[in-house]
Amino acid sequence: MTTETRTPPPWEPPVAGTEVEHLVGALDRQRTTFRWKADGLDAAGLQTRIGASSMTLGGLLKHLAFVEAYYFAWKVAGESPGVPWESVDWDANPDWDWTSAADDSPEALYALWDAAVERSRAKLDAALADGGLDRSVNLSWPDGRQPSLRRVLCDLVEEYARHTGHADLLREAVDGRTGEDPPADWRP
Repeated sequence: MTTETRTPPPWEPPVAGTEVEHLVGALDRQRTTFRWKADGLDAAGLQTRIGASSMTLGGLLKHLAFVEAYYFAWKVAGESPGVPWESVDWDANPDWDWTSAADDSPEALYALWDAAVERSRAKLDAALADGGLDRSVNLSWPDGRQPSLRRVLCDLVEEYARHTGHADLLREAVDGRTGEDPPADWRP
């Protein structure tokens, strides 16, 4: 029996790591797979719809950029989610992140998502250093319970997994791209 050694791609979760390494690794793998599914498209590709759904890859990019800001800035750090989110009248247009993406260039959408993820990584690192996974976040449920950072990470893995499935279908409709993971040498 031979043992094959290879360097895994940077988004591959650890084979046997800590709980933090597995949760962060699972989230980063979902982020990377989603970004690969949405990568390199022009405006028409980012606005493609399938079936009766109004969902687009551009809308997914903008929605997930908002999710990153909402979870890590507001829920975890207790800060404003920043521009452009804080100026949106969410009551008047609760789907603004989805619908306004059609007005944005591909470059702006990719930059918005990429920057949101970088800010989230920094806020996550700070939260892990300040209490770890058991640390309460800046959110209370009606009965007074406060979710932990662990719960937030699990929620984000779920959010990305669901939307990466949507991205699978949308990207295949645009140009036939399929696959579970990006090629090992892929970078956005």
